[in-house]
Parts: sequence; C-alpha cells; structure tokens
Amino acid sequence: MNKGEFIKAMAEKAGFSQKDAAIAYDAFIDTVTEALKAGEKVQLVGFGSFEVKDVAAKTGINPRTGESVAIEASKKPVMKFGKAYKDLFN
Repeated sequence: MNKGEFIKAMAEKAGFSQKDAAIAYDAFIDTVTEALKAGEKVQLVGFGSFEVKDVAAKTGINPRTGESVAIEASKKPVMKFGKAYKDLFN
C-alpha cells in the first residue's frame, strides 16, 4: 500500500473526503516528526511508540575494496510496535 492508497483507505474508513484524510495524514506525520526533533518520545497506546536512538560510532568495511571505513555516530528514528498490536498477527 502506498501513500495514496493509504489516504484513500483512511478516507473511506473515517467517512472523510480524500482531501481531509490527506490533511490529517500530513498533520500526523508533521506532529510526530516535530516531537522527535524536540527529543520527545511519542507513545500511541495499543499501537506503538516512536523515538530517536543514538547510534555509536563504529568501523565498517567497504565491500568493494575490503578497506576499513570509519562510520560516525548518528541518531536514527525508530518505531517499536506495542505488544497488544504485535499479538494481532500471531
């Protein structure tokens, strides 16, 4: 399912127009992004949580040359599904 199909499905399920569903989708993404940038964790009970994790610096290997490469420390956004949501699939 791509973004357009997702918005269409949201609109049908909620009884919104596709335009309103697209606005709600964009607002959700923007809100989560802003919270993560501010260092906050977003928890949606029954679904999961979004947070930013620190990734330590490490040494990698270039597969073409076999040469060692330094990989800098970074931050990455992660989404962890809640137990109740994961249980729906098992």
